[in-house]
Amino acid sequence: MAIRRRLETDPDLDITSFMSLMTVLVPVLLLNMVFSHISVLNLNLPGLSDASAQEQPENRQLEMVLRGEFIDINYPAGIRVKRIPHRDGQPDFKLVSDVLQEVKRSLREKDIDKKDLVILSEPGTAYRTLVTAMDTARSFRAVVAASVVDAELFPQISLGDAPQAGTSENQPVAGN
Repeated sequence: MAIRRRLETDPDLDITSFMSLMTVLVPVLLLNMVFSHISVLNLNLPGLSDASAQEQPENRQLEMVLRGEFIDINYPAGIRVKRIPHRDGQPDFKLVSDVLQEVKRSLREKDIDKKDLVILSEPGTAYRTLVTAMDTARSFRAVVAASVVDAELFPQISLGDAPQAGTSENQPVAGN
């Protein structure tokens, strides 16, 4: 009896369709990666009892109060430095940035290195407005050595609820 042995050969794989899929899929995935950009902001939330504020009576708080018709910049807390009305129904963050730069400059002249700011907003404040306020308070564009850089303003941001509108009308005014 003669036993015939079959010669085993590997079948050829047809990967043409797989290569066509990869040719389409790789550029699509690369394009989507460009548009999905995640940024993280570190926020300080108030605790139940803030013992550090009680220990330091000279701790002056800088506030940005977001209202429906205007933005108030207060320093120290409760004393208005500037009220910035909205333009065309939208907050004027360019002017807010200019006011915060002036506050930072005046604090540096008094040898105060302040890096924290509290943003107080009304309950109906839009998310986009709140994020833009945080970006405006954190840094500003400056020209240094013929190149545009982000200069630091107040990078340590805390969030809170704005006081009711009736209580803020009786505040003393430091400037306009």
